[in-house]
Amino acid sequence: MGIHQTSSVIDINNIKKAYALSAEATAKKTANDKELADIIRGEDDRLLLIIGPCSSDNEEAVLDYAHRLAKLQEKVRDKIFLVMRAYTAKPRTNGDGYKGLIHQPNAKGDINLLDGVTAVRKLHSRIITETGLPLADELLYPSNFDYFEDLLSYHAIGARSVEDQEHRFLASGINAPTGMKNPTSGNLTVMFNGIYAAQSSQNFIYKDREVRTDGNLLAHAILRGAKNSYGLHETNYHYEDLLKAIDQYDTMGLKYPFILVDTNHDNSGKDYLGQVRIVREVLLNRQWDSRIAKTVRGFMIESYLEDGCQDEPAVYGKSITDPCLGWEKTEKLIDEIYASL
Repeated sequence: MGIHQTSSVIDINNIKKAYALSAEATAKKTANDKELADIIRGEDDRLLLIIGPCSSDNEEAVLDYAHRLAKLQEKVRDKIFLVMRAYTAKPRTNGDGYKGLIHQPNAKGDINLLDGVTAVRKLHSRIITETGLPLADELLYPSNFDYFEDLLSYHAIGARSVEDQEHRFLASGINAPTGMKNPTSGNLTVMFNGIYAAQSSQNFIYKDREVRTDGNLLAHAILRGAKNSYGLHETNYHYEDLLKAIDQYDTMGLKYPFILVDTNHDNSGKDYLGQVRIVREVLLNRQWDSRIAKTVRGFMIESYLEDGCQDEPAVYGKSITDPCLGWEKTEKLIDEIYASL
């Protein structure tokens, strides 16, 4: 058989005891989770920003970023709710490249998934405890969900996973907002079918048992652009694109219509500076059209301490995956969003 066991059986209870939240931190997370759910349900009209590094590759740099973001949150709290991207598992198109903190707790070191799980819990718990920020991560591996679900306030289903039935069914049992991206093909029907499945009760085998889920009514859409058959970027954040997505929400009768615009990836062609332009256009269309204002109520933005990206972790706070807005530009952009609301 081509699968080879490289560790003993993992005790998930012991894993979760490592870097468990204190009572005070748990209370703060619970309060954040309620506010976030209210935003998705439309009971809180603040704009949602899922913002932070493309990948959380360096604990100290990510914590540095988190402390800055927490200070900014206090400044804009009445109009904007910030959830920090603390992405620790990275999808790779062909399987090559840096796969995130969970694979390599030291970005310059070897793969060690057991140490990686502990490193992720340490990072997430430190951010929550030290800053009070709610956290988002990508649900790349359904089998890893239980290791981190107590620390995360938001889960994202990526473009390569949204069509997978296991991701959809697990999402239907998550008791937290779960954003589902359109696939890399750009086919919105695939994404909306995923949302429909996630919002519905499902039956499947989970952790060696048959389970039934309640359905996750906080599952919603993330528009991230696409690649066409020629490998060229295609956007889906323009006025007509947003109305088409809103119409599909209505046609399928989904609960709590809510759309986030991912300002990087194929929408920007991974031009990190383009994120500013995309935010400005969407904000203008929210002012122009009440349906867009009611439904398109947030952005996913890739941002770190330094502009751009690098191949190896040489510059502190600079992405080693997709290029990000540096902190100075990030702060200016959030101030600009705040002033427009």
